[in-house]
Amino acid sequence: MSTTAQPRRLGSGLVLALAAAAAFGLGGPFVKPLLEAGWTPAAAVLWRAGGAALILAVPAVLSLRGRWHVLRRNVGTIGLYGVFAVIAAQLCFYSAIEHMSVGVALLIEYLAPVFLVLFAWARTRRHPGRFTLAGSALALLGLVLVLDLSGQATPELVGVAWALTASLGLCVYYVIAGRIDAELPPIALTAGAMTVGAVLLLALGAIGIVPLRASFGDVLFVGSEVSWLVPAAVILGMSTVTAYLLGIAGGSRLGTRIASFVGLTEVLFSIVAAWALLGELPAPIQFAGGALILVGVVLVRLQSEAPSAAPAEEREPVAPLYTP
Repeated sequence: MSTTAQPRRLGSGLVLALAAAAAFGLGGPFVKPLLEAGWTPAAAVLWRAGGAALILAVPAVLSLRGRWHVLRRNVGTIGLYGVFAVIAAQLCFYSAIEHMSVGVALLIEYLAPVFLVLFAWARTRRHPGRFTLAGSALALLGLVLVLDLSGQATPELVGVAWALTASLGLCVYYVIAGRIDAELPPIALTAGAMTVGAVLLLALGAIGIVPLRASFGDVLFVGSEVSWLVPAAVILGMSTVTAYLLGIAGGSRLGTRIASFVGLTEVLFSIVAAWALLGELPAPIQFAGGALILVGVVLVRLQSEAPSAAPAEEREPVAPLYTP
């Protein structure tokens, strides 16, 4: 590749990755009006997963180019991705924002890399690196500030519990993402996982384990009554299908390392969107806590992606590009 083409490729990759982060960041602010109008979190996840599975089915098949053995070899990975990334992380996040602001819930969910570090430390007894320890400490301090224990902007405990559970689901997603077969096209993995998630949610709803309820009248959005299709279309078309496609394209140009850091801007885009669309603005102490969480996660990722002499199975986990 020429010296001129390389910066151009990185530049286009940065634009695509930022666009993907912005698209993902719209998900929470646009789903909240549906939840307030009577949709259950499971119904919202089913709309997102089922619709994406249908839209991405043909591109996924084309990406495999007849290599069905690759799909068969990765059935377990796709299944786990569907359970933890599509159902666990998304369902718990949507449940969290029923009780707290979108930005605060997402910040708590973004603690997943720190929880992975603590788990790896407990399991292997290997002392984390200095950046990892410093980043983990900053992120946990940030969590305390985000929770605002002084009481002025303290989120509901049930919302915090759901957000922490979403973070644990995200932990499993990160572990899976670090072990994905290089031959499995990302779009095939995404479509397969969405299919698994949608089918499983339908089954759980049919037997009454999770409530699947949705209303199809007008919803209150940005101070006006609009059709439910407006936020629903953005959730499916922009913050799911378009976001994943942009993320895949951006990641292929930037590489995983740079793209994973760009993906952190999803939190910023989500907070701005929640403020503009929902009037949700974190308190100053929560902004400070959010900054500490993001700085802490950056330090953890810097350490985990640095060259290491440790065996691969003992290294600290590397997070993928975006939250699911």
